[in-house]
Amino acid sequence: MSTDPKRSAPAPADTTDTSTRAEGDSPPSIRDVARRANVSVATVSRAFAEPGLVRHETLQRVLAIADELRYRPSRAARSLTTGKTGNIGVVVPDLGNPFFPAILKGAQARAREADYAVFLADSEENPRLEIELVRAMAKQVDGVVLCSSRLKEPQLQQLRRDTTLVLLNRRVRGASGVLLDSAGGMRQAVEHLVAIGHRRIAFLSGPAQSWSNRERRRGLRAGSRGRQLETLEFGPFAPTFEAGQHAADLTVAADVTAVIAYNDLMALGVLSRLADRGIQVPGEMSVVGFDNIPMAGMATPHLTTVALPLELSGRVAIELLVEQLAHPGSGTHEQMLDAQLIVRASTAPPRNDLRSGLRPVNAEPSEPTTAA
Repeated sequence: MSTDPKRSAPAPADTTDTSTRAEGDSPPSIRDVARRANVSVATVSRAFAEPGLVRHETLQRVLAIADELRYRPSRAARSLTTGKTGNIGVVVPDLGNPFFPAILKGAQARAREADYAVFLADSEENPRLEIELVRAMAKQVDGVVLCSSRLKEPQLQQLRRDTTLVLLNRRVRGASGVLLDSAGGMRQAVEHLVAIGHRRIAFLSGPAQSWSNRERRRGLRAGSRGRQLETLEFGPFAPTFEAGQHAADLTVAADVTAVIAYNDLMALGVLSRLADRGIQVPGEMSVVGFDNIPMAGMATPHLTTVALPLELSGRVAIELLVEQLAHPGSGTHEQMLDAQLIVRASTAPPRNDLRSGLRPVNAEPSEPTTAA
């Protein structure tokens, strides 16, 4: 009985190059990398999860082959090995506020560079919801960046016990954070208005729980001290366009020549309401905003504003969090980012007949007066 030589011959070894896969083929696996690098699957796993435990030459060979094959370890598998999720949470108080998308853009870019995914949540300016979101996220992420938190310090200290926490635009004892120099920015705005001749100005205050608002009020007091300037304060207001419209009527009735709004959204509301009333900006009223959101440069007239490095702040916050996750015992770090006044068309010297707030040269400067 003859034997078919084709059937009896041993099967040839599989010499297919796994680095060139046809479209639609399954993605490369950890076994593909191990086979090409001539190491065990466990060694490949350690090369990604704990590279310090792998010999340098072996590590370089495994990583080079993984890159050639375009292999990326599964987050779920890596989580089982390291106890880390590979996720970072970011909580903001209002996604509808153009202040926050720029921060998120920077945060996501830096997280991607560090091979982290970002989970995002909106606390809707609600402190109670903010706590619930952070605690829910703590079960699914390695750490949280909390932006412009409205919580009291004891509440934040409690959350620090629930997860690794980095604060953005908020200072709390013992917590790492990124701070935007709101006080310095406010001083620049006040100095600008005084330099062009304003002597009676108003500040439209933001949310009472806001750290940024407290810092801006502090900058207002510091910038007014020692100058021939009278300052009025209205608020607190929600940081919205509609609140700015409402506040505009109060400033007109107070007979001021310039307004500094808590943020650009409020300033845009002021511009809108003044236009409705036929009050010229900057001819009859100068207006200054805060944040330098994209719409500030599109308004009519273009809005003078205090620019804050929003995208950079998001990147730095993620950098601090990644560093804290990698070195848990490294202590806390705080970084202050500078503000910069941008002078546009919404501010100008007051007309002589509008300088009702001009004080005598030897008069004592006043502290800000709070109006309802």
